[in-house]
Amino acid sequence: MASAQWDPEQLPDLQGRSYLITGSNAGLGFFSVEQLASAGAHVIMTGRNPNRLATARAAIVRRNLDASVETLLLDTSNLGSVRAAAATARMRGPLDGVLLNAGIVHAPKEREQTQDGNELVFATNALGHYALAGELLTTLVAASGRLVWLGSMSTTISPYDPIDPQLLDGYTPWRAYVQSKVATSVLGFEADRRLRAAGVPVSSVVAHPGYSTSGRTTGIRDINEPSRTTRFVDNLQAAFTQSKEHGAWPLVRALADRSIEGGSFIGPRFGTRGVPRVVKPSRVVRSAEIAERIWEVCEDTTRMKWPFEKAAKAARR
Repeated sequence: MASAQWDPEQLPDLQGRSYLITGSNAGLGFFSVEQLASAGAHVIMTGRNPNRLATARAAIVRRNLDASVETLLLDTSNLGSVRAAAATARMRGPLDGVLLNAGIVHAPKEREQTQDGNELVFATNALGHYALAGELLTTLVAASGRLVWLGSMSTTISPYDPIDPQLLDGYTPWRAYVQSKVATSVLGFEADRRLRAAGVPVSSVVAHPGYSTSGRTTGIRDINEPSRTTRFVDNLQAAFTQSKEHGAWPLVRALADRSIEGGSFIGPRFGTRGVPRVVKPSRVVRSAEIAERIWEVCEDTTRMKWPFEKAAKAARR
């Protein structure tokens, strides 16, 4: 059972723990890195743009002089990049957790495909993370680690069943985003079920950040620089929004709080804002039928099955 004693502003000592976070150069990923590093954890920051990634790392170190952070190039929309980054990460030692955070929030107006031939939003938000998690499974076993998948309140607002996850017909930016988040969430819950069944000592948790806006977030040069208009508009919504620092709280708790059970859903206390706690996911992301279907799509599309048997054997050594 999750501990009631969790203060997101006073994290426990995380010395000796190591985490990998996708999409670390801004937003929720950046603040998750900062919070974990400030508590003593070593963090591998990943991103697809080397210059932005270097800038983000410099900002972390500038704001936290003792931070232990390193960078790794990773584009979750590109399966070749995912495999290459995972191979490098495996050589860097055991991982206590992987935060599958990278993603597209503002989807393109028209359907776009990746070089692998997949719909861009689905590939970036779901497929790439499915492949990365599978590639890093044995690395997580060594530390009895955890996978954290980034969910969204949008799955409650528009609970689309991703019958056509590649959106070959009926593409809209909102549908692309919500369907990708449904897929990501069901993968997170299904992963935990399969890990338990296989006897693999790795847990899987889904977390969502509530309604977190840049206009209510600390200004950081080259990381978060909202315009005056954005500040004004976002502050008008202060009653039901929060900063991205606070939006990172559920993600960080899902990673670092060992009292959180696998298969849990973590989010802000008041839905859109507040301290992190275990909350109830929407019905669509709890569907075992949808989870089975999306898992099969990911297996077929990435041509990769998770190495459950290998991971279970490694755990018994």
